[in-house]
This record gives sequence, C-alpha cells and structure tokens, in this order.
Amino acid sequence: MPNLTHRTLEVNGIELHVAEQGTGQPIVLCHGFPGLWFTWRHQLDALSAAGYRVIAPDMRGYGRSSAPADASSYDREHTVADMVGLLDALDIDQAVFGGHDFGAHLVWDLPAWAPGRVRALMQLSVPRTPRLPVQPSVAFAYLASQHFAHVHYFQEPGVADAELNGSPREFLARILHALSGANRYLDCWEFPSEGNGYLDVLPEPPALPWPWLGEDEFDYYVGEFTRTGFTGGLNWYRAEDAVWTQNEVLHDKPVEVPTVFVAGSKDPVLEMMGRDPFAAMRALVPGLTGTHVVEGAGHFVQMEKPDAVNAILLDFLAGLDG
Repeated sequence: MPNLTHRTLEVNGIELHVAEQGTGQPIVLCHGFPGLWFTWRHQLDALSAAGYRVIAPDMRGYGRSSAPADASSYDREHTVADMVGLLDALDIDQAVFGGHDFGAHLVWDLPAWAPGRVRALMQLSVPRTPRLPVQPSVAFAYLASQHFAHVHYFQEPGVADAELNGSPREFLARILHALSGANRYLDCWEFPSEGNGYLDVLPEPPALPWPWLGEDEFDYYVGEFTRTGFTGGLNWYRAEDAVWTQNEVLHDKPVEVPTVFVAGSKDPVLEMMGRDPFAAMRALVPGLTGTHVVEGAGHFVQMEKPDAVNAILLDFLAGLDG
C-alpha cells in the first residue's frame, strides 16, 4: 500500500489510531465488528489513487486505538465526539463519511449529530431503518427466545468475551466465512440460544486462502485481536440501549446530504429485512442518490468485491466533485 501512513491522535480523551493515504477531498471510513482500519485496505488504495485523502481509523475499542472498559463509553455521544474530534485534530472542516456494519450505524447518525461536518455519506451493508419502538435489548431478548441471536448473547459482560478471546483465530475464520457470500449466515438461527455459544453455531470455514482473503491478510486480523481481545467491539453492542435513548429525537431526522448505499446480494442483513429492504431508507434518506446490490457478495462487500464497490464509490464521488 504505497504512501500509507499511520499515526495516533489524542481525540476526545482517547488515543485514536488512523491509517491515511492520499491528498485531496477528505474521506473518513468507519469499520464495524469485527473490523479494523485494515477492513478498508482496498478502498484506501483505490480512492487515494483517484485523488482523495482517505482516513481509516481503528474505531474506539479496536486495534491500536483506546478501548475503554465501560460500555457506556461507546454510546452515541462518545462515538460522534470521536469523529468530530478526528476532523478537528486533522484540521478538516467537512468530510465524506463512509461506514460499514456498526460504522454505518454511527455514520447514519452523523448528519443529525454533527451538522455541517458531513459532506456526503457512502454506506455499506446496513440500510437506514426507522427507530425501534422498544429498547434494542428487549428486541434482542425476543430474538433469543426464538433462536440463537448473537446480539443478545453479546449483552452480558464477560460471557462472549471469554469465548471469543479464548479462540480468536477460530472465531475470526468462522465469522468472516459465515457472513460472506460463500455461506448463508441465517442458518445459525436453526440453533437455540440455550446451551450454545457463538462458536457452536457458526459453520466450519474452508481452509485459507479464500478468493477474497489471503493468509497474510487474515493473520493481520488474528494478530490484532489476539493482542486486544474483542471486548471493545462487544461494547458497541452493549451501548445500543444508550444509543437508542440518545437518538430519541434525532434518529428519524431525514438524511439530506448526498448518499450512496452498497450491499452484497447475499448479505444476511438484507435477507432479514424482507422483500424490499430499502423501502424505509428511501423515505428516511431524501439525499439517497443510488442503491447498489453487488451480486455474489455477502456482508463484507468492500473486501469480497472491492473492484465493484470501488467503481460505485468513485462514480458517486465524481458526482459530488462535479
């Protein structure tokens, strides 16, 4: 990755590690679980080569960034302040923000929480949806009464942490494969919650390398999560009730900045949302300029089909520049 630089910034009371490449209009890319700045490696190369300044942080709780122990430190006030603080630390007034998974959850909220700091959105895998009528933990518990639900399993501090921290290589191989286009993740729902951990319900993955993930790339993930554990990432799930409360007034505020959305055709998020997973997003995001489904990709669309995703993002960015 030519001209890629790394630095650690003092932001919002924590240390935030960022990878940065290129010059020009700034783009901030926010990963989800279980991700790292490295999740965006293909976009760092392609977007910087096209004349953009691409900034990919290890989000709070991950990689080389600080990982506060208390789940309350992962609420929307803290995570928005991280992104605003990042812009301030880099002397950036306004940026294009991209998000994937939990990063997309955060980025959907940024225009309402930090008006004026967001030029546009590039969102992957998680469509904008209306505010839940009940606390997320209540919805998660209902799901768990029907079948295994990782969102509920992750809520109790220490339980999932012990399982995943004890087998980081096995967990990462299983989850990256399970959520990819090579598998149907919702088969996990065939298992009951009672008596099962996450490793019990995730499928056995094929041997590496995979078409979209090399052994050296996988080893980077394993090395980072072996060192840090998964608690920081799990705390994003444990902060969902707080985020829901803090978003009471702002969640359904229309997203009017230019927005592009990309997902894989085999992403379980879309499967869970029914026949028209984008109906609510079209109503909630009047700035939506395009919705793209990449054939054959799963949840990690930007890694599984980087050329297709990069072409979509570059076309969107060119429209902004025009």
